[in-house]
Amino acid sequence: MTLVARAAAAISLWALAIPGTALALDKNLVGVWTVVSVTYGEGADKTEPFGANVKGTQIFDASGRFAVVVTRGDLPKVASNNREKASAEESEKIVHGSLGYFGTFTTNEVEKSFTVQIEGSTFPNFVGTSQTRSYAISGDELRITNPTASGGRPATVVLKRASQKAM
Repeated sequence: MTLVARAAAAISLWALAIPGTALALDKNLVGVWTVVSVTYGEGADKTEPFGANVKGTQIFDASGRFAVVVTRGDLPKVASNNREKASAEESEKIVHGSLGYFGTFTTNEVEKSFTVQIEGSTFPNFVGTSQTRSYAISGDELRITNPTASGGRPATVVLKRASQKAM
């Protein structure tokens, strides 16, 4: 092994030994999840911003990337069949009934939280922000508490681990 190769190997091992340099990911969170419910508030103040028939998915991959898509189950079809020519009413319902964002994430297994660095979103105010959510996994259920939800109130998101589809 050459001196340069040994130095490169030593630096790589050294970087992994320093806390905070390796990507911290809870392997239990990694995977594809299907949205079961999204709620704001509790008790009499509880609302379902995406309706009772919410559709969506959250994907957390082993390299630290994530993507989220959530929609109402009753979004209107665009009459013109061209999203760029949707009416004002159609556009408003679609904007209020859907949310998508993506970026990178890390987890803190001790605090049972994950932090997302949002790179892109259908809600532009999210872009460039860092947000932390708490989570709990029980069996195939993931429960996320988001104190910085796009609707202005904390949200609780319940998801189920997606089953593998046969090809």
